[in-house]
Amino acid sequence: MSRVTTTYRVENYATALCVFNFIAHRRRFISVSAFSMKMRFLQLLTILSFLLLIVKPISAKFYTNISSVPPLQFLNASRSAWETFGKLAGCHVGEKVDGLSKLKHYFRRFGYISTAVDNFTDDFDDVLQSAISTYQKNFNIKVTGKLDASTLRQIVKPRCGNPDMIDGTSEMNAGKKFRTTERYSFFPGKPRWPNRKRDLSYAFVPQNNLTDEVKRVFARAFTRWAEVTPLNFTRSESLVDADIVIGFFTGEHGDGEPFDGAMGTLAHASSPPTGMFHLDGDEDWLISETKISRRILPVTSVVDLESVAVHEIGHLLGLGHSSVEDAIMYPAISGGDRKVELARDDIEGIQVLYGGNPNGDGGLQTSRQTSGGAESGVDWIRRWRGLVFSLSSIATCIFLICF
Repeated sequence: MSRVTTTYRVENYATALCVFNFIAHRRRFISVSAFSMKMRFLQLLTILSFLLLIVKPISAKFYTNISSVPPLQFLNASRSAWETFGKLAGCHVGEKVDGLSKLKHYFRRFGYISTAVDNFTDDFDDVLQSAISTYQKNFNIKVTGKLDASTLRQIVKPRCGNPDMIDGTSEMNAGKKFRTTERYSFFPGKPRWPNRKRDLSYAFVPQNNLTDEVKRVFARAFTRWAEVTPLNFTRSESLVDADIVIGFFTGEHGDGEPFDGAMGTLAHASSPPTGMFHLDGDEDWLISETKISRRILPVTSVVDLESVAVHEIGHLLGLGHSSVEDAIMYPAISGGDRKVELARDDIEGIQVLYGGNPNGDGGLQTSRQTSGGAESGVDWIRRWRGLVFSLSSIATCIFLICF
């Protein structure tokens, strides 16, 4: 059974929200306390401006189970925001090919080309080659600087709208000087919710008229992070009082990060403590509550809502993107895929910011089992320290007995 809920295209969505976006994603020189106050003020101003605007309704489709998904021709399967990039296969430095300027815009959007550059041509220049090389490194693709098949397959996948690099720097693979098992990353300055905020509330934009089924998907997504941290999440009916505001939008919706249609950017979220979480209303969303396999369907453009929600909540809590493909914080997810279990990389990253859940094992035991028992660098160091301590204790005992 499918349900259609109402999302909104905001025609003139408040200059304040554009200011919020600029500060939230490009801040460098604002103190944490001052930034928190400014962000909270802008969040409240944004909510107020939204409620006073005239909005145009857009239909968003939600499917409650796999059997309710219609044939592919009725979905977005034939549409992809970036499908035209496929024709660029084999392009190399020195060529001029129609469509390369659009690809440069793609790389600028996700941080691989400076925002100061805006006059793009269809020339395959050194700037594009550098962007491709960095992208390949972040996504564990052989670094060639060329638009080979494996690179293009990754580029056209639906993904999070948050950039992989901010101000030209990356904490994904491209920003690691040494090979490490930890691939998690943070926003610049490592923002987090303050210690006094361990109980966070979230609210839904009321004009979306989301069903209880849809709201339960988000509740499950928040619970996954609560299980491995000291944080608690509760739903609020008040946008003004909520720490996190969730809404579905389409196209340009006033925050400077427009959605680009089906199977492009799926959602984006701000870093702490702003609490803005936007999802694309043009997608076909699956909200099944049953336990299903990692892969939902062989080929489809249906997007698993819980998978996207868990990822974006990671951003709301302060995590950036990870180069570990099995991690929740990996930037891309193919249509038809389901990925909702936190990986070891996700858990270790979030616990750097907040520590573990005082009422449990922090989720690391479960992560060890799902990762096949592989040890991280942190575990190896702990094990080595334990061995050194044991040997020291034995040596001390022998010394006391003998002398």
